[in-house]
Amino acid sequence: MEQLMFKDDQQFWFETLRNLGLAVYGGSDVGEVIATASRVPSGDYDGWHDAWLSTAERLETEARASHPISARDGLLRASTYYRAAEFFLHGEPRDPRIDHAYERGVACFRDAIAHIPDIVPVQIPYEGTVLHGYFYRAAGDGPKPTLIMHNGFDGAAEELHFFGAIGAQERGYHVLTFDGPGQPASIHRDGLTFRPDWENVIGPVLDFLIQDPGVDPARIALLGVSLGGYLAPRAAAHEPRLAAVVAVDGVFDAASALTAYLPLPHDEAVRRAAAGPDEELDRMIADAREQSPTLRWACEHGRYVTGTSTDREFLAEYARYNFNDGSAEKITCPVLVCEATADLFYASTEESDPRKLYRHLTGPKKLLSFTEEEGGDAHSHPGALRLAVARICDWLDDTI
Repeated sequence: MEQLMFKDDQQFWFETLRNLGLAVYGGSDVGEVIATASRVPSGDYDGWHDAWLSTAERLETEARASHPISARDGLLRASTYYRAAEFFLHGEPRDPRIDHAYERGVACFRDAIAHIPDIVPVQIPYEGTVLHGYFYRAAGDGPKPTLIMHNGFDGAAEELHFFGAIGAQERGYHVLTFDGPGQPASIHRDGLTFRPDWENVIGPVLDFLIQDPGVDPARIALLGVSLGGYLAPRAAAHEPRLAAVVAVDGVFDAASALTAYLPLPHDEAVRRAAAGPDEELDRMIADAREQSPTLRWACEHGRYVTGTSTDREFLAEYARYNFNDGSAEKITCPVLVCEATADLFYASTEESDPRKLYRHLTGPKKLLSFTEEEGGDAHSHPGALRLAVARICDWLDDTI
């Protein structure tokens, strides 16, 4: 999709498109997004925060003085804009603006869904604490298929409401969304950072889910978005209770999104990052950050969600998120691998991450491409959410 705003800042444009896309399920309004983004200079993280916070606060104030349906709609949009406000601030984890905007966004979302039947917050027992999420109960009696959804490197469970949860619910699926370690609720509430062995996250989620008599334990699918395109298949390689898995979009080696900006072969960059102090590599990363708004953001957010102190340490940690150990070949359930033909993070080529993951799968599989002609060629398809939800849910219908 043509970059219509922030011509010199791909990352600001992608986040704008991401928020625009949520409009199709009520998570934003087109004019609100464009008007807010238009007030922000490229690369100005403080200006981005101030603009989105202002829109969120104005909308929340109006929504809370409105009648119930209007309040619901306004609070859902305000939750998106609060989430956007703190998005670029994670380079300074102690910045009080982060927690303020996050907590306001979650409060708006929870007050909004209080007006929507059959959606409730849940707490999933996990290693002495809980994972926070939401359960969407489908209409009708009897055990039903269930879709577990989680986001990726930077998304929240609340965003998944617009990215397939209500779409799957209206098609007859129970849906469970949640934030795992490294994702917003876990970082904000318990300081839990990411872990690559995601089967140890999905196991407790399944234990929790199958206690519900309305859930058919033989028909549970797992969908992961963005980095979730690694995490969900990784879990499926070690968790036999899953009937299907969806990667939106497929990720074979997460660190390839970082090393693409460095003047080193991927394997050499990863080896040096893990070897310890390396002033030359540090300079390379710093120089690349100066040239790339995407790498600048990825490193700052990456340190925040992995608990690392330097960009080099983040690269070394992120390099653990890969299928080089042969675990992709162990997945036995059907897998849907999605790809975006103009992905900002994982370029669509024969050697792209989605296609590498697809080639390594040995069980039933399908590769689903989203193109510029369809408006879905951006990472995770924010410009074609209705189309993406339809295709994914149709595949699930045929599969489970």
